[in-house]
Amino acid sequence: MSGRAVDLSNNLAFGEVFPHATFDWLREHDPVHWHEPTPKSPDGEGFWVVSRYDDIMEVLRTPDVFPSNTGGERTGDGTTLKDERVAGKVLNYSDDPQHRTLRQLVNKGFTTRALAQLEDDLLIRANALIDAFPEGVAFDFVQAFARELPLQAICIILGVPQEDRTRLCNLIELGLEADSPNMVAIEYIKEIQVYAREIIAEKRSHPADDILTTIVHAELADEGDRRLTDEELVNFFILLFPAGAETTRKAFGAGLRSLIEHPDQFSKLREDRTLMRSAIEEIKRWTTPSIYKRRIVTRDIDFRGRSLKEGDKLIVWEMSANRDERVFEDPFTFDVACWPNCHIGFGFGPHICLDAALARLELKVGLAALFKRIATFETDGSLQWVPNNRLRGLKRLPLRIIFKGLMDE
Repeated sequence: MSGRAVDLSNNLAFGEVFPHATFDWLREHDPVHWHEPTPKSPDGEGFWVVSRYDDIMEVLRTPDVFPSNTGGERTGDGTTLKDERVAGKVLNYSDDPQHRTLRQLVNKGFTTRALAQLEDDLLIRANALIDAFPEGVAFDFVQAFARELPLQAICIILGVPQEDRTRLCNLIELGLEADSPNMVAIEYIKEIQVYAREIIAEKRSHPADDILTTIVHAELADEGDRRLTDEELVNFFILLFPAGAETTRKAFGAGLRSLIEHPDQFSKLREDRTLMRSAIEEIKRWTTPSIYKRRIVTRDIDFRGRSLKEGDKLIVWEMSANRDERVFEDPFTFDVACWPNCHIGFGFGPHICLDAALARLELKVGLAALFKRIATFETDGSLQWVPNNRLRGLKRLPLRIIFKGLMDE
């Protein structure tokens, strides 16, 4: 390869296989690469592609130079290729001091105690989903389990009634599959906004025993009893619902597929459950559902020998970082015993994933339940990937399973 061969702004380029060969070449020959604009490039702009692990870490740890809010004369920024008008208002589209304030208020809900209370409930729900699996015939694991367990978890946290959960998840899916560079297309955001305002008003007037209620009523005493505004709460809801449900769903689907494709690793994990912790980290490294993050350059700067200009878009590709041969001894080998694992599947720096602990809990509970109940897993049909270059994962994973027996050890 003599250069970049894939339009990285085109969602359809990610419909089947992640272009690892392109990023292998970039890491080796052009680690800070200027991507010229194409007909698919949002806002009609080119952007910098940062592909090496150490360079990406430098970007993520210096938000003063590479912020998530705005830079230059831009009025919008965000984490996707397209400029977003909500920059500075949403947790992951903001920088300090606004980011610090939002995060402190939101963290009041995501306590260790609150997450620990979820574990028993998630196990019950995981087993109920497994009970409904057909034995010996093909079914879609993504719809039957990978989608449903994270959906139930995030809806418990947000206090979303059971009857509303599937509709909200469908809206997120439609947004992700839309032919748009946005994480969720505008028409679907509007529907979720309406619902978010209704449930936030309900939590404000009738507090319940859920994390969303805690966040709605959270205060910062050292900032004059500052609370989240209704707009901030709606933005948080819109962020957390797809981020909490979709990324873990994608890790579940692609993670189980990876285990099936590597039967030696599957057997190793089955036989030694103490490897679950390292296996979950390896699944996140291997699948990296959140493929990239976008930043803006705040001032003219020389970065790794390239001249970056104020206002330039810059994209850090976590999937590429998690395959960097300079950091990982054998990055294209899937190893459930790999430890320590310095992947950045949950991001890094001030914007490290808010619900990383929840995602790890869901994967631990879900995989343990599957291993306990299912004797064999076999793929049976064609896989289907979501054509999205921001959040990547399986839309369909047809499986055939054989039960061990009800709750058999």
